Amino acid sequence: MSLYGCHQKDSAAPGTAAPAKTIITALIWAPDWPEEMLQIAAEFSKENPDIGVNVQFMVGNSVEANIKPRVASGNLPDLVSVNPNAYSAELADQHILADVSQTAAWNNMIDPLKGDWTSHQSKAFGISGGVATVLMYYNEDMFEKAGIKTLPTNFREFLAVCEQLKRAGFTPIMWNGGFPNMLGNGPFSAGFANNVVARDPAWKKKIDDGTLNLNTPAVADIFAKMALMPERGYVQDGFMATDYDSGIRLFKEGKVAMAIHGSWAAGLLLHGNPFETGVFIPPWNAPGKRVVPIVGSETGFAVCETPNKVAAMRFLEFIAARGFAMLQAKRQNISPFRQNTGAIAGDPKIVEYTNVVSRYPVTASPYYSVLPSNSIERLHRLMQDVLLNRITPRQAAQLLDASVKNEAKMHYK
Repeated sequence: MSLYGCHQKDSAAPGTAAPAKTIITALIWAPDWPEEMLQIAAEFSKENPDIGVNVQFMVGNSVEANIKPRVASGNLPDLVSVNPNAYSAELADQHILADVSQTAAWNNMIDPLKGDWTSHQSKAFGISGGVATVLMYYNEDMFEKAGIKTLPTNFREFLAVCEQLKRAGFTPIMWNGGFPNMLGNGPFSAGFANNVVARDPAWKKKIDDGTLNLNTPAVADIFAKMALMPERGYVQDGFMATDYDSGIRLFKEGKVAMAIHGSWAAGLLLHGNPFETGVFIPPWNAPGKRVVPIVGSETGFAVCETPNKVAAMRFLEFIAARGFAMLQAKRQNISPFRQNTGAIAGDPKIVEYTNVVSRYPVTASPYYSVLPSNSIERLHRLMQDVLLNRITPRQAAQLLDASVKNEAKMHYK
């Protein structure tokens, strides 16, 4: 979809040339806020009549899969959604993504997030779309009717809650089998946090240099927990066909009791429901072990090194200022900025949750910040293959380990 892709009729006086208009292309990941992105582009062009914005939306299961063909063909957008990971950082060091360190948006971004958006060569390659947390949303009415009085604090207790909900006639949890991006953000990220990050403080460096061993029972357990939910009948029918939007609908319509999802969907999952919604930390930890929550950066925005870079920088500044206020009205996520002119605060439940988990001694990042880009795509297939019983959890761990080590061998210096 695009806005202002055509020049308007010249209304200048006869004999005078109409001012030149720059059309920039924005390639955007917006699975649940496309209308807001179009609104942002329209408002920007009203304030900047010399710039039009051609908005194109990413499709599929990952940001990286949308970017790679454009990079390979040299058909770069002017502004693009990116993740705060090694792939994006490498694009910056290869002079594909522009340095945004001189923008007001970068200076206004909270300091704890800036490390996520800084490359090995100290280039600031993007602006975060929000503070990302992964949490469990739950239907308080269903929990009450099932007689659940205490929220689970470890995985054993979580299974007991699921069983109690099932016996009460409820489907315990929504599983996004048809949208592996959310399997990665949800059960994989939670499993990686508690089974890997909690056990090895040097996990980030070891992923980079290829020395982190993921071919272990602990990593196999991440996939095993994922498969255990459908094996025990705790997920919705047809879960392998459930995409992003239909998964959210299942929760909002009261057809499932829980959804492990991101803070970026707080506006959808917390509001407009015919029931009260609560939140708690996904208890993927073993009994006696402290849970490791997920806190990091959301997918954000970068500017490419194109002839329209200056115009794209202006659009980036708008997105991070007035544009962010437009997003907040729907998304209710946590702002990545120190000051938010015109923006409303995130949902109080999400604000409180984020404040609490940010103080934990050990936290982990979302999976899209953790794994190499090719391993993200590999993981998507592995998770679905495990859920379809094509491979075992142990085989999935072995294949993921091989992928991550191969990426390190190719890129680590």
